[in-house]
Amino acid sequence: MSRRLGFFTRLLDKVPAKQRYQLATAQIQHAERCGFDTAWIAQHHFHEDEGGLPSPLLFLAHVAAHTRTIRLGTAIITLPMENALRVAEDAAVLDLLAEGRLEVGVGSGGTPESFLPFGLTFAGRGVAFNDHLHTLLSAWGGDSLGHPDNHLYPAAPQLAGRVWIATFSVEGAIRAAQGGHGLMLSRTQPRPAGQPDLPLDALQNPLIDAYLAALPPGTAPRILASRTAFVADSDAYARQIAEPGIRRQASQYRGELRGERFDDLLAQFDAHVGDAGRVKASLARDSVLARVTDISFQVHSVEPSHADTLRSIELIAEHLAPALRGSGELNRRIS
Repeated sequence: MSRRLGFFTRLLDKVPAKQRYQLATAQIQHAERCGFDTAWIAQHHFHEDEGGLPSPLLFLAHVAAHTRTIRLGTAIITLPMENALRVAEDAAVLDLLAEGRLEVGVGSGGTPESFLPFGLTFAGRGVAFNDHLHTLLSAWGGDSLGHPDNHLYPAAPQLAGRVWIATFSVEGAIRAAQGGHGLMLSRTQPRPAGQPDLPLDALQNPLIDAYLAALPPGTAPRILASRTAFVADSDAYARQIAEPGIRRQASQYRGELRGERFDDLLAQFDAHVGDAGRVKASLARDSVLARVTDISFQVHSVEPSHADTLRSIELIAEHLAPALRGSGELNRRIS
């Protein structure tokens, strides 16, 4: 199995919105030049410090015009807040413009206060997600839409095979598998009550087990793991750049964290930070990465400069990609 390597941005550079979009485009272009297979973007509404992009498909149309080979994915579209038919139409048009490079990651959402302006409640997001996903797949599948003469135009049956479902639960993983969809695993995942030190792979391996067991016969698995990785030319420089952002994130969790040493915080936020050697060793301890088909790296919540982000992309491509793309020998080759 050859893994695909991805770059993931939440568009959080500390600049005005227009410049955020310009920098993210440049970073994706750089990832393409460095041989990355995929680029992923997140959708967030209203909250500048949570995520800088409410319109992911619109942004990816712009990126598609400035790239040639890198696949472009959403991680994720918050589907309960969307008109599912409009998502189906926009994605169909974008995939044509991008010459078949679109990957569609969807989820139910995670910021409770963002639901209210859309006339929704956070508690009702699961039902809305399932209804909207059904509509989305029905439209891409060519079903009639409200009238026998209404069918999606342009037709996009190919997109039904490029859906990814983000979930934190075994139940969600099973539903993703039963639909033949990809499984998206987050760089962070809430720990169960009373188990604050449980490693991330201990949480996510059961999801992978459930997903693989529930896949229909003959369906190829698609499993994407997102991880925070910031690589610099020296370990000291990487830690110097990373610490302010990590501590800002920690300040939002006062009373919930165990220890305040920088290394304690890195472990609790599942962040891989350092020179290439340190990050290789850190990633080698994550047993999930040997089981996935796709790995995407983001720099958040490290908050490096644009130049440092570009350098991290280069170093990942040069020093980590050969082992990360390999087959089941990941831990042996990366360590």
